[in-house]
Amino acid sequence: MYQFLNTMNTHRNIARIPIIMAAATMLLAACRKEETSGPSGNAVLTEQDKTDLLFMLEEEKLARDTYTALEALWSSTQFVNIKSSEQTHMDRIADLLNTYDVPYVILPEGEFANATLQALFDQFMVDGSQSELHALRIGATIEDLDIVDLQERMDATTTTSVDRVYGKLQCGSRNHLRSFVDAINSAGGSYAPQYLEQDAYDTILAGDHESCG
Repeated sequence: MYQFLNTMNTHRNIARIPIIMAAATMLLAACRKEETSGPSGNAVLTEQDKTDLLFMLEEEKLARDTYTALEALWSSTQFVNIKSSEQTHMDRIADLLNTYDVPYVILPEGEFANATLQALFDQFMVDGSQSELHALRIGATIEDLDIVDLQERMDATTTTSVDRVYGKLQCGSRNHLRSFVDAINSAGGSYAPQYLEQDAYDTILAGDHESCG
């Protein structure tokens, strides 16, 4: 009788194996759903993701174009070095847009499709021409804004690849903010955050230079 029960239990366990394997296959498929539902095996971006990426491409362009123009007026090394970094930021977003087949256009320097960014650039050109200290404060303001805007979009997206790129860009912007504020302080000036909460701003300044990958 004992042997019979063991035999029955063995048959039941064997019978469960296909069910367990089927469940595991379904779970694996669910995990891969986002990765395989779009072109070339990529996740399908939401319309909000597309809108946000296109906006951030122009906001990184705002930084690059502004620093390029201010470099021509002033000798601060921040504009020379960070301008190149902003081009890298633009390239990373453009790579994502290309990966997900999202069309985009990069306008000539100083021109923006977004009216708010165009107005900011125009004002930055007026303010930045007043003095080198004013120009450095503009740099800090741009990075301040960029950190906040990136965080809002990181909070909104559910696409891992997009979130990862935003995180790397935000890391770079924190380094840029520290660099601009250091230069402002060295010039005898000061900067108060325009977009970041004071506590968040203080935490960033208290941190060391980060390796952003």
